[in-house]
Amino acid sequence: MPCVSAPATVRVMIRTDNPEPFLTTEGIHNFRDYGGYAVAGGGRVKTGLLFRSGHHADASREDLDMVAKVDLKHVIDMRGDSERARHTCRRPEGFGGEVICFAGETAGLAPHLEAAEGSIDAHSAHQAMVGLYGALPDREGLTWVLRQYFAALSKGEGASLVHCAAGKDRTGMAADLLHHALGVHPDDAMHDYLLTNHSPRNEERIAHGMELMGDKYGGIDEQTVRVLMGVDAEFLDAARSSIKDRFGKTDAYLEQVLGVDAAMRGALIAQLVDV
Repeated sequence: MPCVSAPATVRVMIRTDNPEPFLTTEGIHNFRDYGGYAVAGGGRVKTGLLFRSGHHADASREDLDMVAKVDLKHVIDMRGDSERARHTCRRPEGFGGEVICFAGETAGLAPHLEAAEGSIDAHSAHQAMVGLYGALPDREGLTWVLRQYFAALSKGEGASLVHCAAGKDRTGMAADLLHHALGVHPDDAMHDYLLTNHSPRNEERIAHGMELMGDKYGGIDEQTVRVLMGVDAEFLDAARSSIKDRFGKTDAYLEQVLGVDAAMRGALIAQLVDV
């Protein structure tokens, strides 16, 4: 039997000073602060400025009061026209922040729903999600929104929210790219991405997904729904690998496709990192 080499050392220490990132909500899924992580060279991503979530169409009055207190200056909506029409976000009374969105489609459906259309079991659902993530960096509408996302955050005007439908796929890629630009270790960025699976009331959300997907697609089982409505390291790795396969490194993608050159990166670090 051939020798098996020892496994690589697994990095388990997550460097964050934000141990309770989730905000308490009733009708907004996965609302959390994605700051607090250590960055290369010293310092940490500021907390209280960077928020991510699912859509706000079902936000309660209490949720809207909480959003008002966060005082968002920018809302970056990664969804397309049809998704926004189906689930129009509610805003707090007197909301004056800038809402950035693409006039067109960033996905035919939310990626987890796209994957559901061709899935017959958990394995095929997983493979479909990996394939969809691999294609995300090339979606024209999505890259347009990502360019605006980085430009808005570099201005340093205050708190921002990035969201899509479930706040996990397109939003997850956006947060991962920002973490990279700020110097967050890839393991810590992955930790933040995987927090979606531990969001408050996640089981209620999965049960609701079972009901909705069962009505639409029929015969879909719980394990398959869990794959579609959750996140997995292989999903985000597929997006990361797609970028590196084409551009050699993420920095080149950030600069050539999203316009995050050295000057913008410096501005982002200046605004979003506590040294």
